[in-house]
Amino acid sequence: MSLTFYYGSGSPYAWKVWLALEHKKLDYEWKLLTFDRGETRAPEFLAINPRGKVPVLVHDGLAIAESNAIVEYLEERFPDSPLWPKDAAARAKARQLAAEADGYIAPVQRRLFQETLYTKEEARDATKIAEAHAAILEELARWDARLTGDWLAGELSLADFAAYPHIRAIRRVDDRLPAHGLGDRWPARINAWMKRIEALPYYEKTIPPHWKG
Repeated sequence: MSLTFYYGSGSPYAWKVWLALEHKKLDYEWKLLTFDRGETRAPEFLAINPRGKVPVLVHDGLAIAESNAIVEYLEERFPDSPLWPKDAAARAKARQLAAEADGYIAPVQRRLFQETLYTKEEARDATKIAEAHAAILEELARWDARLTGDWLAGELSLADFAAYPHIRAIRRVDDRLPAHGLGDRWPARINAWMKRIEALPYYEKTIPPHWKG
């Protein structure tokens, strides 16, 4: 079996796949592509994914792009250490939450990045940043209310692996620009849930490489 995982450091979608690969205890080769050097637009990568986006998984010559397609393939092809709950209702809820993570957390996270990390200091607009914070806090409150147990769907699942990278990216602003982060406004249950993810034995391996510097 040959598994090759192409990813970009800091991509929440790639991080979701990386957590899934580690959760399933699969052997794979990982290849980091650097956005700044245009490696996702290099001819050799475009031959694998003509859209020039990560993540991509290549399994015995089969190239699969798009994070949701990749994790569904991993679940069907390698069913041990499942990514979804066994119970049908819990499984449906986990799928819903995984979709909501990409559909609702990702946009507010990108909005904050655009107003802070991706804007020069002299061009940052305090009103726009405050509006981005308000949108994030409103969304996080919904997720905080759902955390009635340790994990989002009753047991550790892809719902957690889908939501965590987007939420952790929000905290990246706290790390790099504390004056523009959420500070002490993080919901308590979200904080505790993040710590549980970060205590997983394979978590450290998946931290975006450029975040470690």
